[in-house]
Amino acid sequence: MRQYDLDLLRYLHVLVEEESVSAAARRMQVSEPAMSRHLAKLRRVFADPILVQSGRRMIASSFATGILGRVQEVVRLADALIETQALADLANMAPTFTIRANDLIIAAIGLPLLRALRQDCPQCDIIFAPEVDDPASDPLRHNSIDLYIGATDALKPEIRRQTLFRDRMYGLVRKGHPILDEPITPHSMVRYEYISVSRRGRARGPIDWALRDYGLTRHIAMVVPNYHAMIETMARTDLVLAVPGMVLENISMEALGLASFEFPLDLPFVEAFQAWHPRRDTDPVHRWLRETFFRVARQVFPDRILVS
Repeated sequence: MRQYDLDLLRYLHVLVEEESVSAAARRMQVSEPAMSRHLAKLRRVFADPILVQSGRRMIASSFATGILGRVQEVVRLADALIETQALADLANMAPTFTIRANDLIIAAIGLPLLRALRQDCPQCDIIFAPEVDDPASDPLRHNSIDLYIGATDALKPEIRRQTLFRDRMYGLVRKGHPILDEPITPHSMVRYEYISVSRRGRARGPIDWALRDYGLTRHIAMVVPNYHAMIETMARTDLVLAVPGMVLENISMEALGLASFEFPLDLPFVEAFQAWHPRRDTDPVHRWLRETFFRVARQVFPDRILVS
């Protein structure tokens, strides 16, 4: 069993995760022929096909799937041995962290996070990448982002995640809006038109599912890609905008002529989390980034039912 080394195990690790020679080659930044040669060597060493054809795509063999967890652990532990001195040298490092997050998170936590990171690592920088339609799992797997901050559940099973905070949704309207003239009920809610926020253009969500329990449907007059797109103009309309509580804490309601109300519905929490690829679990610098982000989230959102 001395026919393989740590580098070959790294190739095994990536091939089984990606289930594609071309995707594994891109991730490891080698050519496809080179990755094919590594696959051929792995097949000889382990006497197993590692990847097998299934229709138009490749899938990991049952043997490869069975040993993936142990291979991942070996690779992570080996990387940790190499990186044990990294944290001691933070003051001399100049890393750039790329974090995908929505506009609300960036507005609330961007500057506090940068200040906290620079206390230990004065030369670090942050790039906040915008949320887009492709699944966050892909850039995490391909190392194009370091962290994903969001509330979507559309992540691959191997992606690690940690809850940062939970929030509730509120209705945002202009001061003097007629919805505020009487107790707000599911039936009074649906008399007014709404603005829905979705970067994918989806109009319906948990509010609509809760209204169905009452046999009610609200009218969505407009769909916008982010919350801040409409906030400054809400004072000039009778439309209702549903927003997380953190929005209310980061805008001047009085100056903008706005008011808010609680929805009379049993709505689920909006749960925000940070997510990363398991290859980063034991990377001390990445772990420091995650722990700092979590600590800053506690400071910025102290009333958001934070989960440790």
